[in-house]
Amino acid sequence: MTKPPAQHVRTRPQAHTRLYLGLGAVAAIGLSGLALSTCTSSPPAHTGARATTTTKAPPPPPPTCPLTGTAAPAGVPARPALGVKIDNIPAARPQSGLDKADVVFEEPVEGGITRLVAVFQCQEAPSVGPVRSARNVDIGILGQLGNPLEVHVGGIQPVLANINASPIVNVDLGAYGAIENHPAGRYAPEDTYSTTALMWGTHPTMTTPPPPLFAFSPTAPAGSPVASVHVPFSGYSDVTWKYNAAISAFQRFYNGTAPDMLADGAQTTAANVIVQYVHISYGPWVESGCCSLEVQSDLYPGASGRSEVFRGGVAIPGTWTRSTLGSATRFVNAAGAPINLQPGQTWVELLPDTITATTTP
Repeated sequence: MTKPPAQHVRTRPQAHTRLYLGLGAVAAIGLSGLALSTCTSSPPAHTGARATTTTKAPPPPPPTCPLTGTAAPAGVPARPALGVKIDNIPAARPQSGLDKADVVFEEPVEGGITRLVAVFQCQEAPSVGPVRSARNVDIGILGQLGNPLEVHVGGIQPVLANINASPIVNVDLGAYGAIENHPAGRYAPEDTYSTTALMWGTHPTMTTPPPPLFAFSPTAPAGSPVASVHVPFSGYSDVTWKYNAAISAFQRFYNGTAPDMLADGAQTTAANVIVQYVHISYGPWVESGCCSLEVQSDLYPGASGRSEVFRGGVAIPGTWTRSTLGSATRFVNAAGAPINLQPGQTWVELLPDTITATTTP
């Protein structure tokens, strides 16, 4: 048998080629049609599934200073409360540093005079003074602040022994003379000053802030409107607090009309003024001179009395109680509910219960 002609063998691949080209063209047309069909077709029916959205939680509020209720954006400083005894006789005025304190307590002492316990924690003061001697009532004031420092210049031996036996850390400037300074124009015994940084620096390993003393709220509770409150400790300290609505604070005056000005030119102001009526007694020690007995204020344990809180131009009458040295004083209204203070500085007037503060509507 003879072989097929050569050209017949070559025609078969040509046929396959035409077939491949035809399939490719069909595929191209099919894909094009599919794409067109996809673009022009109706959207798929709703399946019932819902899109989920994530809501970011708001950032937490900044921490607040434990003794003022004001924001501490950089965090509460890691340090204890610092109580400084400051003289308040007329010769000691104007004082320094009171505007930087978180809380100021005014205490009655011998001879009808008063002394101040300025408590610092969130703020620092470049100058504080004049610093004077300790009193036994300081233990009742500062004992509710955990383990605070008390800075003073001396004191009678029974008082110092009681401080050393309490949770309070005794910082007698007689033993820390290196942190004292004596400004020009000030004369002994009203010439001893220091800074809060140097005072805290005496105990750098103490890093625990104090517990809160008060509850705070920007919303004022119900009360009676007042323009001023007169706190007549004595002729040496005849105090009037007048409300200034422009600054939402009370301003302090002596003898009704003389502004209580500090050494830096600022008038003493407070967001809150608390008149805490305390029972006082005298003795058993002579404090100064031949006949001045130590004034004792009954602040604990189980002590109680009348109180009146002033904030936002209103007065909220109530009572106070204190169960132990380490517990905070509790201020409640006539219904027994805690009284919220306005965030800011607070002055506590420890007024003997034999004296009455009066208000001007």
